Amino acid sequence: MLIVLSPAKRLDFAEPPVDLPATRHRFEEDVQSLSVTARRQTQADLRRLMGISSDLARLNQARFKAFDADSTDGLQAVLAFAGDVYQGLDARSLSTVDLGWAQDRLRILSGLYGLLRPLDRIQPYRLEMGTRLKTRRGAGLYDFWGDRISKALNADAEGHADPTLINLASQEYFGAVDARALTIPVVTCHFREGVPDGGGETRIVSFFAKKARGAMARFAVENRVERAADLKGFDRDGYRFDPATSTESDWIFTR
Repeated sequence: MLIVLSPAKRLDFAEPPVDLPATRHRFEEDVQSLSVTARRQTQADLRRLMGISSDLARLNQARFKAFDADSTDGLQAVLAFAGDVYQGLDARSLSTVDLGWAQDRLRILSGLYGLLRPLDRIQPYRLEMGTRLKTRRGAGLYDFWGDRISKALNADAEGHADPTLINLASQEYFGAVDARALTIPVVTCHFREGVPDGGGETRIVSFFAKKARGAMARFAVENRVERAADLKGFDRDGYRFDPATSTESDWIFTR
């Protein structure tokens, strides 16, 4: 079983709480090519492409100019990302053994790095998967990555007792996984909130859903979940699997 998460815009490059091993990202030529293209963008280009403020455009231009695709510096990805999903995962409180187990079963989609393992080192960056950054492969990052991410996921799932791909990523990021090239089944998990008046309807609240995705990934790590079906036992923060509204490929968790 493999779990995929989205990355986060917010980063935290504080030193890890323990001395952790680190690995090299795997799409070296792609990262090199993409970082060169990103480095050529002006602040105005970045502001337009990403829909960000002038201050953020300035920051990210500086990041791309400082980016060194050949460097072995950086921080393990699962520690560097610090958004809502990663609050739920709270990787900094996991043990070295936990993170070693996650290394074979958790993946992070990335606009710049393609597909990251938890212990892959990354440098500070911001490049959302939906960015229409023109490259030699097409008009945006979906074109740039093509079927590369799917093929890597297929390979990473080989030898697993259950090769199911658990999608805990956003639509923007999972859109980079080419369904035609994917040879393993996919289950997408959804987290919904009950209506206070007891009317029976539920709704998605973005902040809670993101945090729950991270919490489910942590549940899988701490409980050494090897088979997708066992994730139906997820019960963190009051969530429960709802068989009545779930389908074979879309699992609904409510609270």
